[in-house]
Amino acid sequence: YQSSLGNKRIELFDAGNDQVAEDNVQMASEMSNQQLIDSGMKQMDQTDQAIERSKMVVAQTVEVGAQTATTLTQQTDQMKRIGNELDSVHFSLKKASQMVKEIGRQVAT
Repeated sequence: YQSSLGNKRIELFDAGNDQVAEDNVQMASEMSNQQLIDSGMKQMDQTDQAIERSKMVVAQTVEVGAQTATTLTQQTDQMKRIGNELDSVHFSLKKASQMVKEIGRQVAT
């Protein structure tokens, strides 16, 4: 699963680098009001897209967590069954050992 995620962190925060931000600040003084509004709307759209990507990653993480919890529950139950079976085998071996001792005594007498 981890390999299928790739590098999601980079995808979440791929808005650009600091140089682009500096260029935007320098250009802001040269922009008209409409251009500033358009630039702001574009930034808001990019932020909305990053939020949506974050939501998808969170949903995937919750799904993986639920699957992991289910698997752990199944494995816990399996371990309990194995423990019970080991107890049963131990009891059977103990009984068999007692029977072998009894047979040995009967043969000796």
